[in-house]
Amino acid sequence: MRASMHQHHPQRIVCLTEETTETLYLLQEDRRIVGISGFTVRPPRARQEKPRVSAFTSARIPRILALEPDLVLGFSDLQADIAAELVRHGVEVHVFNQRSVAAILDMIRMLGGMLGCETKALALVARLEQGLGEIRAQAAQLPRHPRVYFEEWDVPQISAIAWVSELIGIAGGTDIFPELARQPLGKDRIIADPSEVIRRAPDIIIGSWCGKKFRPAQVTARSGWGVVPAVRDGQLYEVKSSIILQPGPAALTEGVRALQQIFARWSGAAGAAADS
Repeated sequence: MRASMHQHHPQRIVCLTEETTETLYLLQEDRRIVGISGFTVRPPRARQEKPRVSAFTSARIPRILALEPDLVLGFSDLQADIAAELVRHGVEVHVFNQRSVAAILDMIRMLGGMLGCETKALALVARLEQGLGEIRAQAAQLPRHPRVYFEEWDVPQISAIAWVSELIGIAGGTDIFPELARQPLGKDRIIADPSEVIRRAPDIIIGSWCGKKFRPAQVTARSGWGVVPAVRDGQLYEVKSSIILQPGPAALTEGVRALQQIFARWSGAAGAAADS
C-alpha cells in the first residue's frame, strides 16, 4: 500500500546541493536519492550511502544520466547550465531559488508536495518554525543586543545573504549591512568601501568563508580595524558554512543556534561589564 501511494511521484532523485539531500533524509524519504553533491556533509551517512555526481557549478552529466533519475533537484542560477544540459537530455529538473527563511520553509513544503509526502513536510516545517520561535523568544530576553558584521567571503569582502541576516535578527543581533542582505547575488553584496565596517562599529564579527577556514588574525590585521569594537574586544567567531550558508534545515537549526550562543555570551559579558 505504501509503495502504491508514491508510484506516481519521483522515485530516483539526484540532489545537486546539500539542502535537498538533508531535507529528504529528515522526511525519511532518502531511499529515493540516487545521487548527491560532493559537497554534502549533512547528514554524514549520505556520503557513505549515495554516489557523488556533482560539485556546485559542475556535474558529471554522463554519470547522472546513467543513474536514470526521474527528478534532479538544483539551486539557483549558478546551476542553470547543469539544469539546461540535463533538460536537453530529457531529464526532469527543478531548480529552487530560496534565499530567505520563509522561502526555505516554502522549499520544504513544495518538495513534500512534489514527492507526495505533504503531511511529513508540513510537520517538519512546523518543527522548524517552533524552534525558530523559541530562539526568538529567548533572544528577546537578552540584556543587550549586538551589532553584527557577518562576512561570507574575505577577498572581496562579502556580507550576509538574506536568510543569514534574518537569522541574526532571530538570534538577537542586528546585521550592520541589511541593505546588502536583500541582494541575492554575492557580487552585489561586496562591501565596496571596507572602512564602512569601521564606521558601523560591529560588536561581533562572524566569518563563514564558504568552506575556507576563517582566520580572525587576517581580519584584525586590516588597516584601521583595531578601533572596531569586535576587534578591540576579541569578539570574532567562525560559524561553519555547512550549517549557515546552506539554504535548508541546517541553517534553521544548528546555524541559528550557533549565532544564539555567540550573542548570549557577548550579551552576558557586556551586561556584567556595564554593571561593574
